[in-house]
Amino acid sequence: MTAEYFIGIDLGGTRIRAGRFTDKLEMQDRTETLTLDEEGVDAVLDRMVAQARKVFPTDGGKVAAIGVSAPGPIDPKSGVITSPPNLKGWKNIELRRILQERLNAPVMLGNDANLAALAEYRLGAGRGFTDLVYLTISTGIGAGVISDGRLLIGAHGMGGECGHLIMLVEDERVSSFEKEAAGPALARQALEAIRAGEQTAITHAVYDLEQVTAKHVAAAAREGDPLATRIITRAGKIIGCGIVSLLHTFNPQIVVIGGGVYKGAGDLLEPHIWEAIRSYSLGAEYWRGLQLVPAALGEDVCLIGAGALAAKNP
Repeated sequence: MTAEYFIGIDLGGTRIRAGRFTDKLEMQDRTETLTLDEEGVDAVLDRMVAQARKVFPTDGGKVAAIGVSAPGPIDPKSGVITSPPNLKGWKNIELRRILQERLNAPVMLGNDANLAALAEYRLGAGRGFTDLVYLTISTGIGAGVISDGRLLIGAHGMGGECGHLIMLVEDERVSSFEKEAAGPALARQALEAIRAGEQTAITHAVYDLEQVTAKHVAAAAREGDPLATRIITRAGKIIGCGIVSLLHTFNPQIVVIGGGVYKGAGDLLEPHIWEAIRSYSLGAEYWRGLQLVPAALGEDVCLIGAGALAAKNP
């Protein structure tokens, strides 16, 4: 019997990764290259095809399907990537059709955060649970939801964008989870306070205030800096309130959190996250027994999710 393999492709703003998987999601081969989206859509498509071919089986096995993780917004049902903010020139690209024609195998497309949720559910921190929410807190906030063992994507595949939950309505200003608690938001809040005259150790960590990042804020908070501590406390509360909305909507057993901001400052954020969860949930039954855990799969999480999608394991 001819062996069947599944190819995963992770199209990121910085890197393109590809891997070959068995039906049990064992990664047998892996490769990556720079995306270089400034060179144009066709050049990036050529790189995706080349990376995929590098991991095609050489033992006579068959590529049964290819899964692609791509930044949203996308429509996985039509196979079109519509307008990702971190890929220049990518607007209404028929990615599934193009890759199927060039790689001669069935192709399935998924939003990167959704597929990260799928990967953590299948092989990572969410393994063994049936109801899971995945959050990545980095330069943005992405999310994916597993409910009763199924990945929720909505009518057009655009569901699960929990990072864009409305979190603040103040006079005429409407803001979202991402705009208040992602990495750039923490840096923005610090910069605004510094320019308003507030003293902080953050200014000693950079030569140019425009270079302030969430990493600088977290480092200063660890040293007890009042401004940085205030920003981290607020971010934890915002993240906790966002999670409360997800608890009320999806009633998960576990919330898995990844991303650079959480990796670097999760221990600082977590007490404030839990305080908000306990304070603002409708009742303790929503959070009693809830697990809040760091993501386990690292930089290959979306690649593994793409492999899982190809292997028809959502």
